[in-house]
Amino acid sequence: MDKINKVTVLGTGVLGSQIAFQTAYSGFEVSVYDIDEAAIAKARQRFDALVERYEQEVPGADGPKLHTALARIGFFTDLGAAVADTDLVIEAIPEVLELKRQTYARLDRLAPEKTIFATNSSTLLPSAIQDATGRPDRFIALHFANQIWKFNTAEVMGTQDTDPKVFDALLAFAADIGMVPIALHKEKAGYVLNSLLVPLLNAAAELAAGGYADPHDVDKVWRIATGAPLGPFQIYDIIGLSTPYNILSHGNTHTQQLAAWLKEHYIDHGKLGVASGEGFYRYDNTPN
Repeated sequence: MDKINKVTVLGTGVLGSQIAFQTAYSGFEVSVYDIDEAAIAKARQRFDALVERYEQEVPGADGPKLHTALARIGFFTDLGAAVADTDLVIEAIPEVLELKRQTYARLDRLAPEKTIFATNSSTLLPSAIQDATGRPDRFIALHFANQIWKFNTAEVMGTQDTDPKVFDALLAFAADIGMVPIALHKEKAGYVLNSLLVPLLNAAAELAAGGYADPHDVDKVWRIATGAPLGPFQIYDIIGLSTPYNILSHGNTHTQQLAAWLKEHYIDHGKLGVASGEGFYRYDNTPN
């Protein structure tokens, strides 16, 4: 299998923009796609903010290297143009199964036959999507953690139909962009990370939404009693509240109630987490 050189990222939200920038920073040519010029304008702002974060937090990330990375990124609202001659598409759109399936059906018509499709879905199994891709042998899950320059894991998970050469190619690509590849040997909803993290976050939301304890106190007991650096609501803010909201709202009646609580008390007030400056904490000061 040929080496991956050109990469397209679909979706320029919090994680999609990070994946695109880290890939460009690692020397790859990157195209990013989003639905309209307003979304692209927000993406450009996210990339500018990432330049500042990398300068502050990534050893050796100086101005010239970062601006060279920016220059490797092309911006598109035309999906066909975004995927022309690309080797790998990384999809980072909202966690809605039917939306993903529709997107992959379009991608299959537009992308070259050689192109590998990879979903960054946090919770959906790739086998629930693969038949919509038209290329189940070249379809795989590639899951990143938020703030990928710091929390640099990349979970690689195929289906029974994924070509082993594609699996190996994605492990190699993950390493090439500075990630620690984590191979999952069979499908598991939530991979390794979210199999551990989602129950914690849901339990925290139940405590706060049920009126049992305030979010800051939930975080305090978790940090103090376990020695963890962050509490679950600080993690919510880093992830961004939109992603857990989308996941919870498509679950059962109980998780939909948690989603409604997030929406009513936080999302509807523009409190989306670190990216918006406020979530469960305000980010003009360090969370406490």
